[in-house]
Amino acid sequence: MGEYILTVCYLIASVTFILGLKMLSNPVTARKGNLVAATGMTIAILGTIFLYRDETGTNLHNLGWIFGGLFIGGVIGTLAAKKVKMTSMPEMVSLFNGMGGACAALISLVEFNHIANEILLTGISTGYTGKVLIIVLGLIIGSVSFAGSMIAWGKLNGSVKDFSFPGQNILNLLILAVALGAGAYLVINPGHPFLLYVILCLSLIYGIFFVMPIGGADMPVVISLLNSFTGVAAACGGFLYNNKVMLTGGILVGAAGTLLTILMCKAMNRSLLNVLIGSFGGNKTGATGGTTAQGGHYKEISLSDSAMLMSYANKVMIVPGYGLAVAQAQHICHELEKMLNDKGVEVKYAIHPVAGRMPGHMNVLLAEADVNYEKLLEMDDANDEFKTCDVVLILGANDVVNPAAKNDPASPIYGMPILEVELAKNVIVNKRSMKPGYAGIENDLFFRPKTSMLFGDAKKVLQDLVSEIKAI
Repeated sequence: MGEYILTVCYLIASVTFILGLKMLSNPVTARKGNLVAATGMTIAILGTIFLYRDETGTNLHNLGWIFGGLFIGGVIGTLAAKKVKMTSMPEMVSLFNGMGGACAALISLVEFNHIANEILLTGISTGYTGKVLIIVLGLIIGSVSFAGSMIAWGKLNGSVKDFSFPGQNILNLLILAVALGAGAYLVINPGHPFLLYVILCLSLIYGIFFVMPIGGADMPVVISLLNSFTGVAAACGGFLYNNKVMLTGGILVGAAGTLLTILMCKAMNRSLLNVLIGSFGGNKTGATGGTTAQGGHYKEISLSDSAMLMSYANKVMIVPGYGLAVAQAQHICHELEKMLNDKGVEVKYAIHPVAGRMPGHMNVLLAEADVNYEKLLEMDDANDEFKTCDVVLILGANDVVNPAAKNDPASPIYGMPILEVELAKNVIVNKRSMKPGYAGIENDLFFRPKTSMLFGDAKKVLQDLVSEIKAI
């Protein structure tokens, strides 16, 4: 009876994963979707602990260790999620994703050790081909995901710098080929357990070298790709244990991560291969005063003039960027929006697919401030409306509004679709300084006739703007 109940638990969990993922596609239902999927996972975990029986009818042992691990991990995860700043959310996503890859790799190590012990006791090394194949795949993919995610975590928080050297791509392919070759040999001859640890080391090295040279605006794509790796590694664990819910969850994560990676590459008008071997970032140049290193001139606008311009506009479009997240200014931004609405001004937000440091970063940021999702326009919709806007207020965004993507074939971001803010009558750009954005590329938009610079921390500037608008 317990086996049938466990099957039902896994079926319920699988259905909740699918429903939860579907609900995550809409910010209105995203929070509920997360809870639905988490409930399904809880059912699957408790069902496994209390109802699982092996071939001999024996249930799980070491329940104290299991519940101890669940408690410690749950407390750490809860506290970390509650205390994380919105600017650090991408690092946390990378860190948690890396832990998933590490779990998949550890499962492969443990299960192969069981096989190695059986071979040692029986002297028979045949009949393990399928199982060892899944183990090797889970080990390689999980290890690459773990190592790559840890490097991505370090790069996002600034503790790890971009690093590359001549011939690195060739070395990467060579390391991967050796790991795959060793894995193929191990599948055919599973009586050589030391090879598994060679594969582990090679996979970790490959994961590090794989992410180290990638920087700039490509990091959201890399995070999404590594997330899909973790899903595939988890699916390998599902195959290994013949666990339907683990297989379903892994496939969903792997498929969703892969589709998101493809969509983000499309949004940047770049192939995935180009992102991985032709990343841009670095060589950041700055500017001081009213002239850049390239000889361009910019003009500044005062807070009072900005407030006057926005107060008497018919339509204002806000373009959020990483600077808004750094300043933790999403709440005061929402207050500015409501104040302008009270004055009869139509306010909307233009969201670029790769704005911020991870997929959906700006959507999450604004959702935290209870911004109405209907006001968030995707890139194509926003570009259709810019020409009817009196003012565009850019808050910390840089590369996603850079005209070089359209008119400078020599630019590393040439061809990437951007928010065409120049179609508006007036453009106000809030930045702390004239330094280039995350991709390290000068932005010609700042020196265009329609553009005015409003320097300062986004939160302080928005607070002062709200005060000025109140006084009008």
